[in-house]
Amino acid sequence: MADLVTVPSIIEAKGNKPKYIQEFIGLVNTHNEDISIAKMVSPEGWSEPGQTAEFDEYTVVLKGILCVKTTDSIFEVKTGQVLLAKKGEWVQYSSPYEKGAEYMSVCIPAFSPGLVKRDNQQ
Repeated sequence: MADLVTVPSIIEAKGNKPKYIQEFIGLVNTHNEDISIAKMVSPEGWSEPGQTAEFDEYTVVLKGILCVKTTDSIFEVKTGQVLLAKKGEWVQYSSPYEKGAEYMSVCIPAFSPGLVKRDNQQ
């Protein structure tokens, strides 16, 4: 049976500046534990603590450039590109460039504070 999600939930983000998160599917908006789908808008100069999540995260950049640092690489994910951060891999997200970044994130299983394992939570 199909379900229509008409309104996303707005979620407070971690980081040095406010970041706008709209969760369409996930624990908060639809009580789904298997997958989360969210749209994010991060301002120029935004960054968050590193994390070693217990989920795979697929990030699709819609506008701008999202920087993703791993233990051995730094990726500049540009409009139309996708980055996959695998479960158990350390990553840190930021949007240092002018106009920030707008992107969609799909997490399997769904994003939750208990599974994200941010550096300051370890």
